[in-house]
Amino acid sequence: MVSSCLSIVSLYAGYLRRCFIGAGLLPQTIDIDSQTIIHFWGPNSNSSVTKKPPLVLIHGFGSNALFQWRRQVQALYPYFDLYVPDLIFFGGSTTKSSERSEIFQVVSIGKLLDKLGVGRFSVMGTSYGGFVAYHMASMWPDRVDKVVIASSGVNKRRGDIDELMERANVKSIEDLMLPKTAAQLRTLLRLAVFKPPPVLPDFLLNDYVQTMCMENRKEKLELLKGITLGQDDTVCISPLPQDVLIVWGEHDQLFPVEMGFELKELLGKKARFEVLKNTSHVPQIEDSAKFNDIVKKFFCGSS
Repeated sequence: MVSSCLSIVSLYAGYLRRCFIGAGLLPQTIDIDSQTIIHFWGPNSNSSVTKKPPLVLIHGFGSNALFQWRRQVQALYPYFDLYVPDLIFFGGSTTKSSERSEIFQVVSIGKLLDKLGVGRFSVMGTSYGGFVAYHMASMWPDRVDKVVIASSGVNKRRGDIDELMERANVKSIEDLMLPKTAAQLRTLLRLAVFKPPPVLPDFLLNDYVQTMCMENRKEKLELLKGITLGQDDTVCISPLPQDVLIVWGEHDQLFPVEMGFELKELLGKKARFEVLKNTSHVPQIEDSAKFNDIVKKFFCGSS
């Protein structure tokens, strides 16, 4: 096992922090109420630069804000005031509350934005973060402007999880989403990345597991069990009034691309759908140039 002082993953996190700072964002922590603390990256509140449209980026389950949005932060910061929170029990965000649903994540981010004086905003969420983004748009139609949902099976059914477990050859969903071993992390990468690196030594994978997956593990397991979407065999989502962009990797094996086509129909006439070739579950990383071009045109173009 690599000692923490030699952790390659921790060193890479330091590089990511410098990238965020280079994009004009500062790490900040706010008590949003008596129970909950949110860590986030956001613009310098003392800056005299003209305000830009606010855009909130919501990360997925397997990581935190730093590891999933670096390339988007660097591409989008000239055009937006970016707010990039760590969801509860990821990164530096935590709570004493017993609430564990994605709705609680939504309410917490809403309180954060209230504290920051952010009124109307757009939002982009990937995977689990897409669940959060969908609920934000549904709950706050007069507050959320435009929505990007990336690689997110908002329309999942109970049977979809059974099929995913079969594809992954795992006995429980937590073995896939919260890997404890290098072998389990390899399984996740096989499903989430179109072309995983040919050589991934165990020490590096174990470093990632220890650094990213073990902290707040009990609470993260509770978050998995607390997801409200997809608890039965019917889809329980409604069309959104906002302009919605759905982005999907063509070879996604966590949420197959067919779910994206269905989601477009479910979200209504104002939803559009883009499929990125040669990508899987993380198109924002695997083809960041194409992903960034699509979302920038969507957010900056007229409705």
